[in-house]
Amino acid sequence: MLRIRPLPPELINQIAAGEVIERPSSVVKELVENSLDAGATRVEVDVELGGARLIRVRDDGDGIAADDLPLAVASHATSKIGSFDDLEHVASMGFRGEALASMASVARFAITSRLRGVDNAFRVEVDSGRMQETRPAQHPQGTSVEVRDLFYNVPARRKFLRAERTEFAHIDDLLKSLALARSGVEFRLSHNGKSVRVWKAARDQHAMLARVAEVLGETFPQQSLRIDHASAGMRLSGWVGLPTASRPQADAQYFYVNGRLVRDRVVAHAVRQAYADVLFHGRHPAFVLYLELDPVGVDVNVHPAKSEVRFREQRLVHDFLFRTLHEALAQTRAGQAATTPDDSAWENDTGTASTVAQAFGRQASGSWPQSAAQSRLHLGVREEPLADYAALLGNVIEAPAFVSSQPMPAASDDQAPPLGYAIAQLKTIYILAENAHGLVLVDMHAAHERITYERLKNGRACSNLRSQMLLVPLSVPVSAKEAAAAEEYGDALADWGLELSRSGPSAVVVRRIPALLDGADVAELTRSVLDELAQHGSSRQLQELENELLSTMACHGSVRAGRRLTLPEMNALLRDMEATERSGQCNHGRPTWIQLGMTELDKLFLRGR
Repeated sequence: MLRIRPLPPELINQIAAGEVIERPSSVVKELVENSLDAGATRVEVDVELGGARLIRVRDDGDGIAADDLPLAVASHATSKIGSFDDLEHVASMGFRGEALASMASVARFAITSRLRGVDNAFRVEVDSGRMQETRPAQHPQGTSVEVRDLFYNVPARRKFLRAERTEFAHIDDLLKSLALARSGVEFRLSHNGKSVRVWKAARDQHAMLARVAEVLGETFPQQSLRIDHASAGMRLSGWVGLPTASRPQADAQYFYVNGRLVRDRVVAHAVRQAYADVLFHGRHPAFVLYLELDPVGVDVNVHPAKSEVRFREQRLVHDFLFRTLHEALAQTRAGQAATTPDDSAWENDTGTASTVAQAFGRQASGSWPQSAAQSRLHLGVREEPLADYAALLGNVIEAPAFVSSQPMPAASDDQAPPLGYAIAQLKTIYILAENAHGLVLVDMHAAHERITYERLKNGRACSNLRSQMLLVPLSVPVSAKEAAAAEEYGDALADWGLELSRSGPSAVVVRRIPALLDGADVAELTRSVLDELAQHGSSRQLQELENELLSTMACHGSVRAGRRLTLPEMNALLRDMEATERSGQCNHGRPTWIQLGMTELDKLFLRGR
């Protein structure tokens, strides 16, 4: 056998480069993060051939002293941490001290810097692992790093580089994410000598929102909710897209933890659960969210590229994210997107969700004059399947009532409600209404389905949870981790009507289940719940299954397409939509209404041209 021997420094750095430097965008990420840690307010990135030939990053940060330049290229040398206590309180983007040494081992490398308050600049070059002497150079305050001919001495790695356009697209996407992370920094990106992107420093909320719109699309600000909520030593801020503005891919999701872009399964699970009741299947929400918490509560030293983190209080973070987003989405009501917020709305917002209607100073429920009889929908729709469940859930679908025929104010009146007043019914499917902005189209079944569903959920929440004893206790084989979760969270599960106990190292016994879930696959239900508890410390499987049943009941109990409604009934439905949570989409995530403004209608008929 070969004798154990230490590896040469060049080989150590090349091995590290395999972890840190995956492609040209990895180089840009490390260099730009160093610039941000140096306090830069302006960062310029120049690349050639997608970064394979040249990557140059310039900044106006603090700079590096001449004596420290050789150390900057040395392995495991850094100014960002100096003790284990510093490692537990990492507030900088980088801290490992491997990036520059890794780059210098697989490319032709040069760094030029001028320290703040010093008249002279200095430069160090590294080629094939050999460092040249530090020499004077001309350079403004700040630092420039040049990385040429990436992987020139590692041909096997160079073969894995993609086409120039692909590699540049990765760099472009990276700069977008960094631009969203640091709104007060100006970013410039050039490719092959041509300017591609310029993000001016955002000094206020509107400028930041413009930067968000440039990255996620011009329509995102109008189709999103402003989030700003603090609790339990954490703060969540940013923007989340409305369910009706979802995307077919998860390509517009930016989540930052203390300014660092991360991909985390706890975060992904919390967001997915928050949207579970409003998102169309197969669709993904768009969002830009910033989570701030004590650095002690998050471990960033779990991945060489720093793209993953580990939360010390995983369950607390998960519940905080879920509840904040869930409550924000619950506040959305049909009609809110019909107006535009004023300039000061974003600046003065301190609530959980700043919606368009709230920005205008109006609440969706009870702010518009209406007769008492028109405040609730009384369509008198009660089909047989729903009647069977009404005894269990309580009479949440109200009996028919007289609807007033009191004359309505004009739809163009400033006091008119967001969805206006009904004017007709189209093919007994859609309600046509006129509001101050133009024409409103409402899918009456989808809208009433959401209203009924929310009432059923409210009625269910107000009633005592019923459970049902199994005739024969069911033994379910599970993993050891899931069995431990059953033991740890047994009391919480019992509160939901699921009574089980651990019966061995990898088995549990189920004795009682929620009455509403009678007929469900108990074994599969148990495994799903315990799997979520083992992974995330919380589970909503039971509640989601109950919600699925309530959704089915709501569908049966809602007004169907083909039924002719009177104008008072249509107006009653519009008023209930304005007062019902999540009424912008039905239980399945489909939109319940759309607004066609006068400008759009004029374009259809070429008016004013």
